[in-house]
Amino acid sequence: MDREKEKKTMTLNLTAAEMEALEEMSGRKDISKTAVLRQALRLYQMLDERLERGEKLYLEHTITKEKAELMVV
Repeated sequence: MDREKEKKTMTLNLTAAEMEALEEMSGRKDISKTAVLRQALRLYQMLDERLERGEKLYLEHTITKEKAELMVV
């Protein structure tokens, strides 16, 4: 079976606040909680790879153009 399509199951323990955030985002985006977590994992993986290469990530306010560097540990 193709590694990309092979599925594995895991148990994930979340606090009530974490589960509430996951459910809220799932509802807002109209996607499953699993899809939210998959997107989050892909985003985190991409950020981690770019930071490992020495790149920086900035958030920019759309009106003031003020920038803040995002620090990830």
